[in-house]
Amino acid sequence: MIYKKAIPFLLLMFLFASKFNGMAQDSSKIVQLQELIEQATANNNNIHLAKMDETIATAKYKESQAFALPQANFSYTGFTSNNPLNAFGFKLQQKAVTAADFNPTLLNDPSSIPNFMTQVQVQVPLLNLDMQYMRKSAFMQTALYQFKTQRTVEQITFQATQAFLQLKMAYDAKKVLEEGLQNMQSLYKFTNDRFQQGLLQKSDLLNIEVQIKNFETNIAENKSAIANISDMISVLTNKPTGNIYTIKASNTNSIYPHLTDSLPDQRADFKAMEAAIASYDMLIKSSRKSFLPRLNAFANYQLHDKAMLGFGAGAYMAGIQLSWDIFKGNATKNKIATQQLEKNKIAATLQNQKEENKIALLKTNRQYQDANFKMDQQKTAILQSKEAIRILQNRYQQGLVNTIDVLMAQTQLSQQQLGYAEAEFNKQLAFAYQQFLTATTK
Repeated sequence: MIYKKAIPFLLLMFLFASKFNGMAQDSSKIVQLQELIEQATANNNNIHLAKMDETIATAKYKESQAFALPQANFSYTGFTSNNPLNAFGFKLQQKAVTAADFNPTLLNDPSSIPNFMTQVQVQVPLLNLDMQYMRKSAFMQTALYQFKTQRTVEQITFQATQAFLQLKMAYDAKKVLEEGLQNMQSLYKFTNDRFQQGLLQKSDLLNIEVQIKNFETNIAENKSAIANISDMISVLTNKPTGNIYTIKASNTNSIYPHLTDSLPDQRADFKAMEAAIASYDMLIKSSRKSFLPRLNAFANYQLHDKAMLGFGAGAYMAGIQLSWDIFKGNATKNKIATQQLEKNKIAATLQNQKEENKIALLKTNRQYQDANFKMDQQKTAILQSKEAIRILQNRYQQGLVNTIDVLMAQTQLSQQQLGYAEAEFNKQLAFAYQQFLTATTK
């Protein structure tokens, strides 16, 4: 019997939700689309992770400030030595050398001399062009992760919308199946009365019983689908699992937007890749500037005493250092070549992603139009199916048609109603995806 398998086949359109596992809220919770989006974007773990990456990038940028700021170091060190050079040096640093200390015997075999040194060192960067561009690269990284966070928010918004639409379609299917089951039960009651009167055969009654079992099975599968979608919603909103979401009738209105076939260059993920390219530009410049000399100033002040916590003799040293790495075995040259290749790879990936998303956008627009056309077709088909059932039921009560005809008509009506729910879902989902593809940076 063809009608026996018709409903289970149609239910495959929403049973894909069974692959999701997650969390849910109170069984009495009524979810609304805007509320769901707000909760998902506020609580979703992926967004939290993206913000953590953004914070890390900002911290690394702040860390790069060190190259341009003075650095100071304090130390306190105790020594003791009978090494001739060190022992005489300690006395010099303590400004305690006397004429007797030049005795060759004492110079060659001195006794152990203690020295306690207090030292403050200061380094001041003056000109380090490579580090300046390294800092600029770190700044580009902060922008990159900001764009990534925004794109993650947009992605979670789309996923929340998708989950809401799936839940709506599941409840639409639930209503269709329950109405179909109710009609089958009414038909069974009428047929059973006629069977008891000897006007219909046992096979007519059995055919209706089989179809009732099909509807009951499909309703059970629908219940599982609603539970799975509810779990998926809770994954998105980072809430406990185990309960079921419902929706208000006022939240099931279709979205009828104005579509666009233009893919924006200002999309967050595109801007993130552009920031990555700019970051590589700065890295390449930094590597090239490393061929140039570096200029830094330094100074230190020391206090020496033979007694612990003594601060007897002080001295300072200050200067400017010009350093130049003339040759590093082609390490810098090869580093620049590698960075250039990595930059080119990101640029090629960006171009490829734009082309693929352009195709996806055009495809989504066509899917939207197809779904819109199908909705109109299904509306007409539903009206025709209802009229066909009305006529067949009248003829069936008069004994002019058999049970199979009525069952086929009822199954066809359920098919058309489920088809309408599927078309509405596809239309709204296509628009939500179109919004995701065309989102721009704030």
